[in-house]
Amino acid sequence: MVGTGGPVASFSVWDYVVFAGTILGAASIGLFQAIRGRKNTSSEEFLLGGRQMTAVPVAMSLTASFMSGITVIGTPAEAYRFGTAFWLFGFSYAIMSAITAEIFVPLFYRLGITSAYEYLEMRFNRLIRMIGTSMYIVQTVIACLVIMESFSDCTVTGLDLWGVLVATGVVCIIYCTLGGLKAVIWTDVLQMVIMLAGFIAVIARGAVLQGGLSVIWEDAGNGGRLEAFDFDPDPLKRHTFWTIVVGGSIMWVSIYSINQSQVQRYISCKTLGQAKLSLYVNMVGLWVTVSLAVFSGLTMFSIYKNCDPFSNGDINTSDQLLPYLVMDILAVFPGIPGLFVAAAYSGTLSTVSSSINALVAVTVEDFIFPFYKDLTPKQITWMNMGLIDIYTFYFQAALSIFGMISGPLLGLYLLGMLFRTTNSKGGLTGLIIGLVLTLWVGIGAQLYPPTADKTNPLPLSTAGCNKTMDLNSTTATPWTSPATMTPQADLRPPLADSWYSLSYVYFSTFGMLTTIVSGLLVSIITGGCKQKKMNSDLFVRKSDLICFSGCSNSKASDDAEKAPTDLHMGIDNKAFTEMDVKSKESENATKL
Repeated sequence: MVGTGGPVASFSVWDYVVFAGTILGAASIGLFQAIRGRKNTSSEEFLLGGRQMTAVPVAMSLTASFMSGITVIGTPAEAYRFGTAFWLFGFSYAIMSAITAEIFVPLFYRLGITSAYEYLEMRFNRLIRMIGTSMYIVQTVIACLVIMESFSDCTVTGLDLWGVLVATGVVCIIYCTLGGLKAVIWTDVLQMVIMLAGFIAVIARGAVLQGGLSVIWEDAGNGGRLEAFDFDPDPLKRHTFWTIVVGGSIMWVSIYSINQSQVQRYISCKTLGQAKLSLYVNMVGLWVTVSLAVFSGLTMFSIYKNCDPFSNGDINTSDQLLPYLVMDILAVFPGIPGLFVAAAYSGTLSTVSSSINALVAVTVEDFIFPFYKDLTPKQITWMNMGLIDIYTFYFQAALSIFGMISGPLLGLYLLGMLFRTTNSKGGLTGLIIGLVLTLWVGIGAQLYPPTADKTNPLPLSTAGCNKTMDLNSTTATPWTSPATMTPQADLRPPLADSWYSLSYVYFSTFGMLTTIVSGLLVSIITGGCKQKKMNSDLFVRKSDLICFSGCSNSKASDDAEKAPTDLHMGIDNKAFTEMDVKSKESENATKL
């Protein structure tokens, strides 16, 4: 009987067919884009889609890029265990979209750059650019490993994990190598549709079983899952209104404004207006996705309110809750469980493929072009393809946390964009101080997880289970379980309940602020106020904050042509434009 515990069904033949269809669909898009664009092999076409993309597909790609398998599987489990506070990230998405669209997009678009880290050399120097790019590569490889590892939670369905990981690598190589950014974006559109369909299938079936959406909502209220607005200002509490809205906004700004996989997308738009619009449409996509994910968690609570599968020993980690639910309530419909796993897989595939494409872009633009400027278009194309294979392999070799690096990097960019006083010494020192302090807090938080009074898990019951298993026979509980993973009180150092208990949502905020403050102080001390006048294109302008209605006809290429090539403390930024010229010369020769 549904919702009473015990083993659940495994994948059927039709489930494998649906799942395989998802893999083939992604690979087919790469082949289609490769055939369609076989006459244009320039790096601009490969890495930026020829700068001819429009807002809606780019917006869906932006959404899918960070709506990973962790979102598909982890967010419903979050709502099930902690309530709907996670939905407050909707406010963060709105703030993030406005800041990114009105401050960062105009500046990057005006400079006509391919790699977001080109800006660091224009504003500071080559060393800082190399450090920034290296930090991005490290954090992206790390994040992708964590995201791919999260797919192991779907093994409760009977799906072979290693087969999935191999398929992910093969498919990513195929459509990233053959189709470039256009293939990645259009595959993201397909995967976004599949993710939303997976959530809708869970909610619809749950509503039928429970007697309607109103019953699910009532059960959530009775279980304390709807008390989202906690206005406690304590920064040590895991999720409150302030940690999510303030800390979450800065965290998402650090992801969307300077992360290459996102910058590469909105820079690929054919006009500045389309680039800005893509972020606002993406905001709506994020709202819809997180709302469906949270309501899937409430549906799960309504079904398991009297028999928690984790407490009952039916699963090993709380992140296996949703896959377990799918096999419990949807196994009677052949193919539907395959759709859900395809949704989780699509989230993972989207994030990994987007990251691979972005890693190739920053490696070529930041590490190769500055030293080898005479490469032919054919050499560049083969180099791009080789880098894709390399990055796909090394995703399997690292482990850590994403957010500890993005905050200090955001602080570095803001130092450059907002403060003319900042010099290279201040920027580099601020980045190092911010990174060291953030890593200290973040690693300490992993070693000494916060106690239950900071995480506030809500009560669960096993009173309605058919059989309660001995919890000692199960494997280790997940990291989110404070009762088992938190060291004993006498072993916890004094910093564990203060410094290390800072909400993880504030990591980016902490890193950003420490970088800005220390960077400004060092800049002032080392003569930042006496710098020569710098190019105004490197700073945020008041006109950038005006709505995009007057910018709809502005193109990235036009802005790139207007931008001066001799920038203070930077380089002439010919990496992209030189290759552009070579590509056009090659095309003209072919036509003749």
